[in-house]
Amino acid sequence: MNFANGLEAKLAFLRRPESYPDRPQQVEAIETHMSWVFLTARHAYKLKKPVRYDFLDFSTVEARQADCAAELFLNRRLAPEVYLGLVPLTLDAAGDLHLDGPGVAVDWLVQMRRLPPARMLDRLLQTGTVSAADIRRLALRLAEFYRASPPLGMGAAAYRERLAHDVLDTWLALAEPVFGLAQTQVDAIHEAQLSFLTHHSALFEERAARVVEGHGDLRPEHVCLEDAPVVIDCLEFERKFRLADPADELAFLALECERLGAFEVGEAILAAYAVAANDAPATPLLDFYKSYRACLRAKLAVWHTRDHEVPDHDKWLKRAREYLRLAEAHIGQAQQL
Repeated sequence: MNFANGLEAKLAFLRRPESYPDRPQQVEAIETHMSWVFLTARHAYKLKKPVRYDFLDFSTVEARQADCAAELFLNRRLAPEVYLGLVPLTLDAAGDLHLDGPGVAVDWLVQMRRLPPARMLDRLLQTGTVSAADIRRLALRLAEFYRASPPLGMGAAAYRERLAHDVLDTWLALAEPVFGLAQTQVDAIHEAQLSFLTHHSALFEERAARVVEGHGDLRPEHVCLEDAPVVIDCLEFERKFRLADPADELAFLALECERLGAFEVGEAILAAYAVAANDAPATPLLDFYKSYRACLRAKLAVWHTRDHEVPDHDKWLKRAREYLRLAEAHIGQAQQL
């Protein structure tokens, strides 16, 4: 059996309700860029794709097992009762697949408690039903998380250098002519971000001491506002992507709320966090972080157009332009300091 056939056999098995111990009535399969997620009434099972990129390598069973273990460990920090365990996908001597059954492990899955879709923050933003109590509870949960995360002791110069490197790297990606983005806009955002880093270095000196190993991908679709809020799907595959100032991650969440048409909710989250954590970063710094994150998201959006398996490239180019508009607006506001 070649690897492609092996993958197809695994996907076919995981789509069948009888493959699961609780025998659900149906299974919903969702494909993401790096995983397949199989949803039953009570659980979600995540299978990593056997892919390799510059920033990750899931090409072997051992690598996928290690990443599943890392995902379980890291996500239990903000969602301990959601991430239930690792489940081997086994192949027996007769050539039959099983979940946690006899035979040799040919892949691994992360098992999660299925979260109520109606309580995900992105859904609540769409319906305009995020309450003040929801925001307070989320702010308290995030404040507790960052307070419990030991600071990394990053020096101010090293922190600014890291941000400047990311700004340059993002500019180089967005400036590629093949994407057809507005070059003058990309250049102006890049120059303004570097100028802000240079001329307002004092803002970053205090923040450098607060850098922790955070979540790495704090977006509304990863936040579930149950009575006890949980945050899922941290960036488990590369530690450096999780190293951030908490204000940077909160600014990113606020930016994504704004992009989804809920600017006021994002600002309310920032304000509630400032009270809960006794940490109120300067508004221009938050605007810089929003601009910085918007450019990173624009870069990821255009990179989707390089993947021939991803449909609707126009959608991703439109998304990149949307992020660039936000990046331009926020760096402009930051410069008003």
